[in-house]
Amino acid sequence: MSRPGFTGCALDRADHLRLDRERVAVLAGAEDARLLRLAGLDPVLGDDGRLMWDAPGAGPAELIFLGLDGGAAVFAPLVRLEGPPSNPRAMFHILEAMAPEEAALWGTARSLSEWHARQLFCGACGARTAAFRAGWGRRCGGCGAEHFPRVDPVVIMLAEHEGRVLLGRQHHYPPGRYSALAGFVEPGESVEEAVARELAEEAGIAASDVRYVASQPWPFPGSLMIACIASAAGDALTLDTNELEDAFWADRDGVAAALAGAEGAPFTAPPRFAIARTLLERWLAGA
Repeated sequence: MSRPGFTGCALDRADHLRLDRERVAVLAGAEDARLLRLAGLDPVLGDDGRLMWDAPGAGPAELIFLGLDGGAAVFAPLVRLEGPPSNPRAMFHILEAMAPEEAALWGTARSLSEWHARQLFCGACGARTAAFRAGWGRRCGGCGAEHFPRVDPVVIMLAEHEGRVLLGRQHHYPPGRYSALAGFVEPGESVEEAVARELAEEAGIAASDVRYVASQPWPFPGSLMIACIASAAGDALTLDTNELEDAFWADRDGVAAALAGAEGAPFTAPPRFAIARTLLERWLAGA
């Protein structure tokens, strides 16, 4: 059973060092320090399919301190975006080949750079902000307000009914691709309530008995995917066609065939780095 994508990075994030500018500067100058090589926001992979690294001095002046790897400091460049970031779907083929823990490290760097790009001005007074805490915050030069990276919680779920699960496809999916339904958690609701609401809104079904399965950081730009399974009261569907192009109930044989990539499978499974695939694998295993 696969590990969720973008998880498993073993770095010590060393939060206690982020305010120690002198110590971080010393770490950046050490011979064993590493700087993640990026092409814009995208990862650069070597012939072995793994991330590539440079010395911190070869990068820009502003760095993000990602943490310590066995005592060696690991950094990423604080990328200054010119225009909107590239469409993440354009690089999904790269993510298919990356180990989850390496994707997790790169995903952290990407999320932070995108967050910095959206926080150039203070939300309280409108003045310019500047990076601090080794890239893990921004401070306003006007009112002194401090801003810190946030993640947006998203529920992603399978509704289960009589041995089948509900799968849907959005309009932009590749042909044949179906996945779990998903949506942002709204203010004032729990994860369980968000699961039930999204299933009711998108598919018109009543759901209960929500159980947590796994979670995954999703760096496009900064979400936390919370994977759940819920029990559906019935199987009649009323789709929100603004959200879903189609949906159907898949049985265990169909899910197993899709995950195996079998010819004649009733749908194409989500990619290996998507937690929707992990959710299907664990449902099939009896989660």
